[in-house]
Amino acid sequence: MCIAVFLWQSHPLYPFLLFLNRDEYHNRATEALRWWEDGETVGGRDLVGGGTWLGCTRHGRLAFLTNFREASSFPDAKSRGDLPIRYLQSRKSPAEFAEEIQDEISLYNGFNLVVAHVLSKSMIYITNRPPHGHKLATQVSPGIHVLSNANLDSPWPKCLRLRECFQQLLAENGSREFPVKTMVEEVMTNTVKDEETELPHVFTPETEYHLSSIFVDMQRPTGRYGTRSISAISIKSHGDGDGDGEVCFYERHLEEGTSWKEHNQQFVIIQCI
Repeated sequence: MCIAVFLWQSHPLYPFLLFLNRDEYHNRATEALRWWEDGETVGGRDLVGGGTWLGCTRHGRLAFLTNFREASSFPDAKSRGDLPIRYLQSRKSPAEFAEEIQDEISLYNGFNLVVAHVLSKSMIYITNRPPHGHKLATQVSPGIHVLSNANLDSPWPKCLRLRECFQQLLAENGSREFPVKTMVEEVMTNTVKDEETELPHVFTPETEYHLSSIFVDMQRPTGRYGTRSISAISIKSHGDGDGDGEVCFYERHLEEGTSWKEHNQQFVIIQCI
């Protein structure tokens, strides 16, 4: 499932800040945060479908994905996790990439995809489940946004809680450097759940109740399910002409369903020549 909150192009020091929880079955083979074989891309990998839910590159490309909560799905659909990888490994702008995949998004189960290029200050939200009358792809405006398993900025209670906590932390830290690790732990481990009347009622009430917290941990008929990783990407403005920011990618990853381990990668964004 997943839930993410992010700040885009609206802070004097941080052009981008993202906190994201990935929810998945505990027995699904997953690779923790690392540099990939191309030497350009960093992120975790789903070893079953081969895709990713969150990644970025040395050249300022970013992509993250959530599933769209719906009652039924197609077992033979294409893997949604391929979409972030395709963008990260392409040379297309976010808008060009959105245009490229327009004719094939019906081949996937419901998804929300955000693709961005920090150097060009461009971010696009793409979904194959848009609200009636809305476009499949739209520019993301500067500011704070929350993405869960409905459309971007849908007012689910867990999304509103996450936005409020995130805004409070931003206000407390002002324009100075953020204690990102402390911040992400504070907001992304919240286990408060919703009242039944507040649930979206896509699944059974019991399932919806357990999925209604920011941090999820539950037993489902097919196995233990919940938050497998807690990630944060912060990009701090560099301002010296050499690049466009220091990237810190932090992940707390559940190893083999029993222990949490931390992973960190840091680099400076470089211009493509």
